[in-house]
Amino acid sequence: MRNLDLSPLYRSAIGFDRLASLLDSMTAADQSQPAYPPYNIELTGDDAYRISMAVAGFDESELDIQMEQNRLTVSGKKVADDNQRNFLHRGIAARNFERRFQLADHVRVTDAQLVNGLLHIELVREIPEAMKPRKIEISSEKLLRSAKLADIENTEKLSETRSERDRAA
Repeated sequence: MRNLDLSPLYRSAIGFDRLASLLDSMTAADQSQPAYPPYNIELTGDDAYRISMAVAGFDESELDIQMEQNRLTVSGKKVADDNQRNFLHRGIAARNFERRFQLADHVRVTDAQLVNGLLHIELVREIPEAMKPRKIEISSEKLLRSAKLADIENTEKLSETRSERDRAA
């Protein structure tokens, strides 16, 4: 795998240090993260995603899903089997695992289901109204003058009301 040198990004971009450190951690994690259990990431809608993990042999009670800040952690801890079995071939992995996913801002987990040995985790990106694009109307100079006159009239009425209230008190 190629190594990326992000030092030019640190020197010339201001406010992108979180992105650069995320890229650094992703390249480091990619080299050390095991391939078990296998998983898929699907785009199921405009702002909807699904992570499907093959967790054959795990029960719901042995799986744990946690979300902390923008990090989703899925772990499986197999309960020790007290039965002494004599396997001729053991191809079904029953080892503990922990898999981490870095999520973008405003992505949250909506549901998780275990169906036929697959753990499906539903995610949705919900952008706050304040961050969504909005159209700004262009007003003419005539409208600005009338708005200023209305503001002046409202200010005069407010000061008259205050004066009347002060006299009454």
